[in-house]
Amino acid sequence: MKTAAFLAATSAAVLCLGLAACSSAPKLNIPETTSAAQFKEAAPWAAAQPADALARGPWWTLYGDTRLNALEQKLLDNSPDLGAAFARYQQARGSAEQTRASQYPTLSATGNLQRDQQSQNRPLRVLGPLSPDQYGSYTVGLDLEYEFDLWGRVNNLVAAGNFDLQAAHADLESARLSLQAQLADTYFTLCGLDRDSGLLREAVINYSKALDLTISRHNGGIASGLDVARAQTQLESSRSQLQQTSAQRAVLEHAVAALVGESASNFTLAPQTAELPLPDVPPGLPSELLQRRPDVAAAQRRMASANASIGVAKSAFFPSVTLSALAGYQSANMNNLLQSPNLYWAIGPSLFLTIFDAGKHRAEVARVQAVLAERAANYRSTVLGAFQQVEDYLALLKHYSNAAASERAATVAAQRALDLATNRYREGAANYLEVVTAQSAMLQSQRTALDLSTRQRRASVQLVKALGGGWNISED
Repeated sequence: MKTAAFLAATSAAVLCLGLAACSSAPKLNIPETTSAAQFKEAAPWAAAQPADALARGPWWTLYGDTRLNALEQKLLDNSPDLGAAFARYQQARGSAEQTRASQYPTLSATGNLQRDQQSQNRPLRVLGPLSPDQYGSYTVGLDLEYEFDLWGRVNNLVAAGNFDLQAAHADLESARLSLQAQLADTYFTLCGLDRDSGLLREAVINYSKALDLTISRHNGGIASGLDVARAQTQLESSRSQLQQTSAQRAVLEHAVAALVGESASNFTLAPQTAELPLPDVPPGLPSELLQRRPDVAAAQRRMASANASIGVAKSAFFPSVTLSALAGYQSANMNNLLQSPNLYWAIGPSLFLTIFDAGKHRAEVARVQAVLAERAANYRSTVLGAFQQVEDYLALLKHYSNAAASERAATVAAQRALDLATNRYREGAANYLEVVTAQSAMLQSQRTALDLSTRQRRASVQLVKALGGGWNISED
């Protein structure tokens, strides 16, 4: 009789396992996004290669700056922001592992060793007044629980957890890339200010010499006091600009310190006046490069997670079946606890089905479907934004390059104008206003050329970020 009961329970469990292949999750449809076969701001065009073959290494080494390389490594080792991002990923991994555990049976051990005193006036007292007031209760046993995944609820929960974990990993990569790009952008801006300070210091020296010349001519009765005032104004203005640039440089140095995880009070970067190389953008950047962007990957994974969650919500309309099994020993006497007469066991499935919930399950399905719609829209927005960013920075690089060429020509012309104005002033053929005007034009042209150079490097960093971490420079 006991054997028949056990076989019946086992047969029910096998039947439930056979039904466990069902799933209520709909097929995932990735939203179509309007994309071009090529980036319009880059030409000529080359055939795209598979995204998994593209370079993903330390892209900042393209700039050939050993100090930047060291700073980027220090960021990877010490950045508190990156540490926080990694901790968030660890949290997501722990949650996913917890969810995956629901696929397997839960086995727990129980033990209860106690001495009981029962009330003499307890209702329905066992054995009436003949039962002892004090007695022992000793139990040890095992309890097993397993939910049969009839409608794919557990599998969809696990799938959603895995997709969330992948999205969290993409978030970690996105945070790493963003911090790396922020550090490089800040560093190039700082280096640009160093070069700008060099120009201004040189200008201060030249303007001091010009002021001395003007004072000498004024003392000799050749130049007017107005010429001296103009020369003095030009000198003090350049000194003011130098101090303002130094202030900006100090703030950026503090920002670099925070990015690499060091105290701004103890961190110093020596001035960098050498021009850093600008890496060439290879022709024919393929649109498939965007597949490497971690934010695009994260958006797609979160959409897949919401799709699996729909299956979880729909499974609530169907009955859930759980197999329970327990066995152990129980006795009022501790000495003979582990003997066959004290053995107990129970096994069998239990079924749970909601008959009426006032639309609660239906509302949950509608909610999760709305979440999927939102995440699909976010995915499309992320992809379109990625194409926009790449086009933006390709356009900036192209037009900054053209502007830099024109500005270099303007600087040559400004230098010629300054030489002519200075010679005319020394010969008494012009007043000092011409010299001041030519000096201002020359300094402005030099600073604009330098600013364009800095902007080119900053745009190249943002292009690297927009492409998900660089490009394959070995592409033909």
